[in-house]
Amino acid sequence: MELQDINALSMYVSRNGPNKLKRQLPLKFKTKTPRLRFRSEFRIHSHTPFHIHFIFTMAVREERVTEENDAEEAKRLMLKIAAILDEARTSYATHNRKLKELSLLRSKSSSHSHFFSGFSKTITPLFDFQRRLASADRIVSFVSAFAATAAASGDFLDHFLKFLLAAAAASNKTARFRACQIVSEIILRLPDDAEVSNEIWDEVIEWMKVRVRDKIPVVRTFAVRALSRFVNDSVNSDILDLFLEVLPLEQNADVRKMIVLSLPPSSATSQVIIDCTLDVSESVRKAAYCVLANKFPLQSLSIKLRTVILRRGLADRSVAVSKECFKLLKDEWLMKCCNGDPIELLKYLDVETYESVSESVMEALLKAGLVELQNGASIQQYISSNGDRTEGDSVHCPPSIQPMEAEAALYWRTVCKHLQSEAHAKGSDAAATMGTEAEVYAAEASDKNDLLEKILPATVGEYIELVRAHTNAGSNHRFACRQLLLLGAMFDFSDVTNRKTAGAFLHELMCKPPEHEDDDEGNIVVLGDGLSFGGDNDWAEAVASLARKVHAAPGEFEEVILAIIEELAQPCRERTADYVQWMHCLSLTGLLLKNAKSLRFLQGKAIGPDELLQSLLLPGAKQSHLDVQRIAIRCLGLFGLLERKPSAELLKQLRISYIKGPHSISIEACKALIDLVMWYGPQEVDKMLNLSIPCQLNSEKTTFSPVNFSDSERELDVGTLDILYGGFENDDWASPLPSNEDECVHAILGEGFAKILLLSNNYPSIPASLHPVILSKLIYLYFSDVSEHLHRLKQCLSVFFELYPCLSANHKSCITKSFIPAMRSMWPGIFGNSSGSTFMVSQMRKRAVQASRFMLQMVQIPLYAKEIQPDCENTNTEHPQVIDSCVELPFECGEEGLALRLAVENTCFASISDIRTRASKIYEETFMSRD
Repeated sequence: MELQDINALSMYVSRNGPNKLKRQLPLKFKTKTPRLRFRSEFRIHSHTPFHIHFIFTMAVREERVTEENDAEEAKRLMLKIAAILDEARTSYATHNRKLKELSLLRSKSSSHSHFFSGFSKTITPLFDFQRRLASADRIVSFVSAFAATAAASGDFLDHFLKFLLAAAAASNKTARFRACQIVSEIILRLPDDAEVSNEIWDEVIEWMKVRVRDKIPVVRTFAVRALSRFVNDSVNSDILDLFLEVLPLEQNADVRKMIVLSLPPSSATSQVIIDCTLDVSESVRKAAYCVLANKFPLQSLSIKLRTVILRRGLADRSVAVSKECFKLLKDEWLMKCCNGDPIELLKYLDVETYESVSESVMEALLKAGLVELQNGASIQQYISSNGDRTEGDSVHCPPSIQPMEAEAALYWRTVCKHLQSEAHAKGSDAAATMGTEAEVYAAEASDKNDLLEKILPATVGEYIELVRAHTNAGSNHRFACRQLLLLGAMFDFSDVTNRKTAGAFLHELMCKPPEHEDDDEGNIVVLGDGLSFGGDNDWAEAVASLARKVHAAPGEFEEVILAIIEELAQPCRERTADYVQWMHCLSLTGLLLKNAKSLRFLQGKAIGPDELLQSLLLPGAKQSHLDVQRIAIRCLGLFGLLERKPSAELLKQLRISYIKGPHSISIEACKALIDLVMWYGPQEVDKMLNLSIPCQLNSEKTTFSPVNFSDSERELDVGTLDILYGGFENDDWASPLPSNEDECVHAILGEGFAKILLLSNNYPSIPASLHPVILSKLIYLYFSDVSEHLHRLKQCLSVFFELYPCLSANHKSCITKSFIPAMRSMWPGIFGNSSGSTFMVSQMRKRAVQASRFMLQMVQIPLYAKEIQPDCENTNTEHPQVIDSCVELPFECGEEGLALRLAVENTCFASISDIRTRASKIYEETFMSRD
């Protein structure tokens, strides 16, 4: 009832009295005046006049009618909204039409507050719906789209965001999940010019940052997604810091993927994203390559980062990830940045430093058919007949040869290699089929061969001149020269003239002294690694491959190189050779020994095997210059592998060099001794040394014989395996060389003993009682600070520990037996182990506990099921394929056996009264009191 109606009614009652009003009222109102519900509020007492009672009664009734009408209207509004949402959940195709209907319904509503109230009540059940169905996601998408479109009119979005933030703070995980999901959808859909108060945004950002650390992974995922739009703002730099903080600690792959996709391009995030290419999850690795393709141009990355990306991506074990990396390579780097030119792309990769990566890139592009040869483009374009030279060419090159760039040389080598392999494949397919199909394959093979002939130099003579020109051009063209040397495998040297031309060039190349220079003090320094011919193993392999191709007859390769060695060794035998001549002769000898199949091919040549050993290798190992000793020791190791039985003089020299030599010499001697022990067996090696070690005593050994490396005056009458194991006790051999961070004696020994344990069936002369000793030492080495920077050793041992417990039940028994010795060697403060500060002791204890859990996991790993042995009688190889969890292990090989050993250790440890120190008590409580 309106105010003016109440006033008019009051005046009427005052003039005519209430009785006349009663007679004129409708029948339904002629009742006793009801008791007002709000009597105390309006302060109506019993002595209040009747017309006042009546006026307020009518007002209350009017208010009730209005409330009922509003409730009915709100109910109808909620039903209409529910009907729209019900249709929107069926398909995304209806969303545009339903958005218009919902916007029209909002505009026709009596007030925006009534509409928001009905809208929020209608979608409230969504916050209790736990299952992630497609229909629910469609409703979320529809609601978010409506909120984003309604942001331009009224304050609906502000109220809705406040409503969502209240749900984001709820204790119900489903409510938090739906709130963060809708908030993220709204934020990503909002236009840039949306008008939202700063206070609301600040509140949204703060709550989403809180939800990034939520205990529910899906809540964290949508919280990160919601913050992704703000991470680029300099004002919100704390969001980026938060992402970089939680990414390494995140356990859920979906959350890590969302964080990676949300990271902006910058110098601070590039390395983080590239590190994610090594993530254990395939989806995270794929997302990392997607982000690198979309946000990081080729020029913004350093050469090292580019090669890391390609090396990991193209070799990834997942096909989906490798395809994503190839998409980055093709679409973004090749087409956009290099205009489809592979040589231009190779210039961004530094082919001389990262040759293997560049080669894999070319193989991927060739396999995908993305390398198109331009008309007339070939290697022959670098060979001109008019003798013209362009400005800037090297003065050493003949006028008819134009030097190749490193990128072009690698490009043409990979193209020629691909064409040759394709021709062979098509030829094999043609030979394996018949009829029209065979003709098609034969035609394709012929086309490949014709194209290869057009690319390569026309004759062998032109090819040799091209290689010689690059050889004489200096060190700047050494890489291109090596690529051209590898092309020699594609030529035919059966013709005598071609073979004579190539042989003369090889003789000239092998007689060329190694490159050297004078240092600041005037000493001569040979460039390169100091071991391989030419100072580079890749160069030596290229020269050897061409030499074997040219001198393909049996024994011809050895005969030619021995003739050159005999010529170079003359001043060495006469003791008139200098340091460079020794290095040259020994490096060529190493090239021969590495590629020779047997010493019998060296018999009757210019210099025989015995003469080679006595006049060159053994004297070289005794030279005063360390580089000469090092390369001579390497040659002795190669020579010993070619012998039917290793000679005693060779073995003695290797032992002396291992024990008495400097670290670099001991490394080469250690490699040689391990190779000989694995090739011949430790018993055969000791037999050739005439060591007086009883076989019965050797079979009963439980520990290795101690070796005193400081006593260099007397001959060590201990086994070779004991000498090698004793190297672990030399702390000076734990540090890597400055020239190679992955090489030290401990790393070589760890890798060698891991191979011996893995192939223990091949070495029956090594007592099984020594296997736990070796394994405990490998465990100690794997978890020690020594191997922290020895990446090759860490990788080798990680593969070893993954395979070793799966191959045999005896291996598991060895693990249980080595558990106590490993823990005794690692626990600080007991059995003579060093301790240190409180922090160091704490770290050492944590490392020991980590090692114990690691060994327990190895015991729990099931065995591989063995395949049926092949028919060949001479092979002992087993092919593990499937894990067999049903195999019953002996008692001592499982967890029960390990528990029994712990109980025995507890009894023995408790009986020793003189070591009851704090360290021993903690050791006993840690390992002996656990079930």
